[in-house]
Amino acid sequence: MPATPARYDLIVIGAGPGGVAAADTAALLGKRVALVERHSVVGGAAVNTGTIPSKTLRETALAIAGVKSRALFGVDVAVRRQAKIEDLVRHERVVKASEAHQMRTLLDRYGVGVYQGTGRFLDPHTVRVEHPSPPGGCTDLRADKVVIAIGSMPVRPAVFPFHHERVHDSDELLYITSIPRSLGVVGAGVIGSEYACTFAALGVRVHLIDGRDTLLPFLDPDLSDALRLAMERQGIVFWWKDQVESCRAPRSGEIELTLKSGRELAVDHLLVCAGRTSAAAALGPEVAGLGLTPRGLIPVDEHFRTTVPHIYAVGDVIGFPALASTSSEQGRVAACHAFGSHAKEALAQFLPAGIYTIPEVSSVGLTEAQAREKNVPVVVGRADYDQNPRGKIINDKTGFLKLVFARDDLKLLGVHVIGEQATELVHIGLVAMMTGGTADLFLATCFNYPTLGDLYKLASHDAILKRAELQGKAQGGISRW
Repeated sequence: MPATPARYDLIVIGAGPGGVAAADTAALLGKRVALVERHSVVGGAAVNTGTIPSKTLRETALAIAGVKSRALFGVDVAVRRQAKIEDLVRHERVVKASEAHQMRTLLDRYGVGVYQGTGRFLDPHTVRVEHPSPPGGCTDLRADKVVIAIGSMPVRPAVFPFHHERVHDSDELLYITSIPRSLGVVGAGVIGSEYACTFAALGVRVHLIDGRDTLLPFLDPDLSDALRLAMERQGIVFWWKDQVESCRAPRSGEIELTLKSGRELAVDHLLVCAGRTSAAAALGPEVAGLGLTPRGLIPVDEHFRTTVPHIYAVGDVIGFPALASTSSEQGRVAACHAFGSHAKEALAQFLPAGIYTIPEVSSVGLTEAQAREKNVPVVVGRADYDQNPRGKIINDKTGFLKLVFARDDLKLLGVHVIGEQATELVHIGLVAMMTGGTADLFLATCFNYPTLGDLYKLASHDAILKRAELQGKAQGGISRW
């Protein structure tokens, strides 16, 4: 039987971005913190099976395939024909291990006690950690406050034989032993689209199957359409408004898919991206007095506090937006609220989304359509990469920046960008939105030359001219800005 529970001020269950942020924050506030993680390394899916690995694979694929070199020089370097799986995953393994080590080192410096094992509630204040074998056994922990940050896991629809070595969920794909000849991707969400682009860059024939008829419909339609066209130019074949009805996966030979439309498809490997699900039920939430939603999520308030006042939950386990960046922010807010600190009282007002397809896509704030739905008069400014000297240097002919301004005062309401470094470029607009910036801010700012940042000036000028034209039409002529 376990000894008397070890006492802490805070127990954090799950060492992903949200859990680590909560643990580090509480430790900085001078609290004794225990962090429970079932895997041997910290970082969760973001570091070990999702965000960091997939983005590293993307960059490696771009380098191996010589995509940027071909775009710049018009020369097919043809490296991909000799590429092996070891070439693809070597850098991913190094980056992943380095990030996990860095996170663990910081936890150790802050004095956070890390317990490897699976946690479950014995009562609202006590968590039992069942350690893996060997050595096995269990440890009981007790604390005044608890943060649940156990993340999520891929959904595995019964129609797919995941025991087959060439049928993968998004976590397993990282451990393939050869580069596929062809790849079927079920689900054109963010994860499916990102992996489709990565493997298409390596010359893999990719088929993307989705029940909808629009790619990433939460994006501004201009971005969604541009991304779809770019992916089609890479050779990705979309199978819209269709679903897999049956999957036959023989030991050798291609995997055979029959779709609900009656169409058939054969591929070498299959990746199923059917969403992610919560494992909160395994914690014994009823023992702690917690209720779950029908989807197995944990309801929280604006401070990420559950219906049990001393228990908080952050990250994927509470649902949307389920991003590493937002989960970390949630963890900090929860820890500060739990211990009465005002250092971080609320989530950031604007939360950016970064999608690491080829090309990158990123956005924050309102789309043009959303503004109109809210009856907010807007004017849109657009600047193409090909109008910008840096864009010309890198030969990005399809990228663009789209800014959504309030028509009356040109306050920035939304930023939408597709192209190289889009996930970095969006931050200029994000900071402007955080400070209530208008088009004047970009016109008054001096950007390095030549840089993509200068696109903000071009897009602002475009919006100003469009607004002047609208005012001129209303007044019977063109007004001066």
